[in-house]
Amino acid sequence: MENKKKYYGWKGFFPLLTFLAIYLGGGLIFTALGYGGDSFKQIPRVTALVAALLVCLAMGGKERSMEFRMDTFCKGMANEGTMIMLVVFLLAGAFSGVAKAMGGVEATANLGLSLVPAQFLFPGIFLISAFIATAMGTSMGTISAIGPIAVAVAEGADLNMAIAIAAVLGGAMFGDNLSMISDTTIAATRGAGCEMRDKFKMNGVMAAVAAIATIIVLAIVGSGAELTGDFHYDIIKVVPYLFVLVFALTGCNVFILLLAGIVVAAVVGFATGSLDAIGFAQAVSSGMSGMYEICIIALLLRGISGVAEELGAIDWLVKKMTSQVKTRKGAEYMTAGMVSVFDAALANNTIAILMAAPLTREMVAKHNVAPKRVASLLDIFSCIVQGIIPHGGQVLLCITLTGLSPFSIIAANYYVFFLAIVSICTIQFGLGRTKEEKAGIAMYDENNEVISLK
Repeated sequence: MENKKKYYGWKGFFPLLTFLAIYLGGGLIFTALGYGGDSFKQIPRVTALVAALLVCLAMGGKERSMEFRMDTFCKGMANEGTMIMLVVFLLAGAFSGVAKAMGGVEATANLGLSLVPAQFLFPGIFLISAFIATAMGTSMGTISAIGPIAVAVAEGADLNMAIAIAAVLGGAMFGDNLSMISDTTIAATRGAGCEMRDKFKMNGVMAAVAAIATIIVLAIVGSGAELTGDFHYDIIKVVPYLFVLVFALTGCNVFILLLAGIVVAAVVGFATGSLDAIGFAQAVSSGMSGMYEICIIALLLRGISGVAEELGAIDWLVKKMTSQVKTRKGAEYMTAGMVSVFDAALANNTIAILMAAPLTREMVAKHNVAPKRVASLLDIFSCIVQGIIPHGGQVLLCITLTGLSPFSIIAANYYVFFLAIVSICTIQFGLGRTKEEKAGIAMYDENNEVISLK
């Protein structure tokens, strides 16, 4: 009976459409009802995904037993790449938790503020946020740490509040996009099948150009206001972040890197007296627990995607995309467009990457787009959209800290606009082509799996 299964085509996406309808639709309804920044929190994403799971179990027809449907869902979740990604998520959370508990975030922020020349206040805030976000791997954590400082400085010096908080937002998006331990980087590299170091180098050039343009603009619109306050710091507490950044670029295995980073942060904490054994244990647990929701979401999404594939929805979408996409440039635009649409709908760049990566695999393989280029596009465009949607978590947090309109903050978020321009130019003019692509070296096998080029 299983040999004559019915295939649903686009209808196989009903579970995912259910998720979008409940989460996005609920958020829009609560926005209309005046819930403001909490609109999209009223119906949690996990709850919407559980509803999508119920739809999965209801689809399949008589030829697919309930046991078969559940097995299909579980096999989708048990994907090797997904399991590796979850472990990296948890280890990254543990490192961030320990580094923060021993005072690393405060020390790094104060170090940067103490070095900022008065005439470059806004560029300084941007650079501090960029470094901390790159080190911590979280844009939300960065905004939470640096945002209040930027607000206080802007109020005390009578500076433009929108530009001050947007400098924090832009720096946070810069670091989140580049960080080796960011959930977006982990999701993008695992989804595209490339090394984090390679994706970092690909992203780094585009991000650097956008950052330089942003710094110039911020310096022009900034002022010479004086920073006041005590910015005491212990330089040794910055060491764990520097350790992770430096060794990540050497190609160190991500598991070893994060475990070593946790040990280094713990040693620094013990040596400075800012952490004891109990505090260390609690920091590891707290850091990991911050990743629990994204881990659950990743599992459920992968399971639902597995069901969509079994129902023929993935094949239907791939055929549609490949019939429309005729060139490498088209494949890159389609990848950027798909992750952007998902992020605009879901207001979460990591989830957008998790959804888009498997859907684009056959298309990018057909046009031999380098895996690191795919990972770069997924991460960059999801971060761009996340920085300009008024219902995104980062913008909502900035609104909470300042009380400003989301549109005044978004308009001053120069970094994401420059990044969008630079990224689109690399697609349009073929500037993102790798050496392998130029040489015509095949990077995917007949099953669209990535071939190691090492």
